[in-house]
Amino acid sequence: HEAGLGITASERVVMEESTEASATARGVAPGAGGAEAARAAGTMKVVVAVDASEESLHALSWALDNVVRHHPGASVVVLHAQHRVDHFVAHGLAYAPPTALDSMRRAQEENSRRVVARALDVCRQKQASATAAVVEGDPKEAIYQAVEEMRADLLVLGSRGLGMIKRALLGSVSDYLAHHACCPVLIVKPPNKAHHK
Repeated sequence: HEAGLGITASERVVMEESTEASATARGVAPGAGGAEAARAAGTMKVVVAVDASEESLHALSWALDNVVRHHPGASVVVLHAQHRVDHFVAHGLAYAPPTALDSMRRAQEENSRRVVARALDVCRQKQASATAAVVEGDPKEAIYQAVEEMRADLLVLGSRGLGMIKRALLGSVSDYLAHHACCPVLIVKPPNKAHHK
């Protein structure tokens, strides 16, 4: 277990995908982020955390338009965090047979594939190459750990706009990461809330 977060290296990265096959040709493993190669080339590494929400896709789109476009050669990693299957067992089911756990795991993997595919689609539409990684665990901790390991220069998150009470009760992933991440954190508000303050 690293940094007291309760996540082991084997639990962290579940799946990786890439929008560019040339990453392998350049000697950079797809999904690994290529932190050393990016640093050597003097490029910026932007990690965008995504989930199934429209807010996270808006944040990705905003980052591609307003950050990545202005930093030629920036590397983009689309990062999705999924809860471990045992999280669901601990929060409601006293006992789950192995077949139920397998079914839950498959459903979760399919959901992660859909989330990543939608995010990579946004990148393709904006003609931006990106890699994608899925990490497993509590989203706050899993994203925190992944960003640190990837040596990101910037973490971009969408804001769900939780009210004060919900944020106090549930905690906010963006609040947590803004205070704990090892790099600057950019929180993008939803379009309907961004201009109404």
